[in-house]
Amino acid sequence: MDFFPSRTLAIYMAKMFIIRTLAVLALLVLVLQALDLLGESGKILAHPGNGEAELWTYVSLRAPQLIARFLPFSVLLGTIITLATLNQNSEVISMKAGGLSAHQILAPLIVASMGVAVLSFIFNETLVAPATARLTQWEKVDFGPIPAESNIRTNVWVKDGNDLINARTVIGRGNNVQLRDVTIYNRSANELNSLMHGDQARFTDNGWLLSDVTRFNVNSGTEEKTPELLIGDSIRPDQFTLSSVDADSLSIFALRGAIGELEQAGRPTMSLKAGWWHKISGPMSSILMPLLGAVAAFGLARSGQLFIRAVIGMALGFAYFVADNFALAMGNIGAYPALLAAWAPFMLFFLIGETVLIRTEE
Repeated sequence: MDFFPSRTLAIYMAKMFIIRTLAVLALLVLVLQALDLLGESGKILAHPGNGEAELWTYVSLRAPQLIARFLPFSVLLGTIITLATLNQNSEVISMKAGGLSAHQILAPLIVASMGVAVLSFIFNETLVAPATARLTQWEKVDFGPIPAESNIRTNVWVKDGNDLINARTVIGRGNNVQLRDVTIYNRSANELNSLMHGDQARFTDNGWLLSDVTRFNVNSGTEEKTPELLIGDSIRPDQFTLSSVDADSLSIFALRGAIGELEQAGRPTMSLKAGWWHKISGPMSSILMPLLGAVAAFGLARSGQLFIRAVIGMALGFAYFVADNFALAMGNIGAYPALLAAWAPFMLFFLIGETVLIRTEE
């Protein structure tokens, strides 16, 4: 039960694993960021006034997303490269000859991956979620300027009966919500009757007070202007603030608060609950990668099957990511319970990895 009989050996393997994981991650992010920037640079520069500074802003917002998304892939590839190298140099044979079991050989990598998982969770909460929220807002305004206020949402749509309401900017929470650049599409029987536009709307006890209103009647083709107009007495403020809650754009604590608000408003929260649990299970997938890639560590290198073993380890790792995305998609539509959607793939592939390791090496 002593998983670290040699402190020197444990540090050597953990260091080897971390260096290779970071090298793979840096290479993946560099290549993918370059390709992504090539695809989006035209849209960014299309907005008047945007230039090189906006391109670097996009990179600073997009890079954290790429790091978070491909860190588990990097841990998998780092594991396979590390173990295949040790096997190729007969170091695994030396460890087994010294009395180490398969689990003892993998223990330093698993402990190191636990550290990676903790850092990944902190990175996601402090950098990835704010960057995702900022980038989403920026994309919704076609990479134009975003207001500096906090608690803002952009391009929010709300349906009130047959009418559609679009607010380009939503600021604040609760009864203090303010709408800016508001457009109201008045419809009956799916036909547009009139179109109203106001510079700003604020919530009152009797509805929404819309200022600087311009109304265009589609049937008569006439336009009239009104300083103020009261609309939408049945529209609640939470319909604007809670209509576009994105689990990826919120920290785990902010997401828990948004779920509570949605539940109080009687809105569905299944997809958000699955996303909340995945904020924990996602970073923990790094812990699973050394176990799934362990097949590359064993077997005689001179047998010619090292490459096949590496491919099998890679296939197990990528199968986990496919199953994880599928389960999360099922959780988002309510087909799976949130807890099952987030944790079932992790537990399933943990058992698969342990079964393969025990039956082949222990």
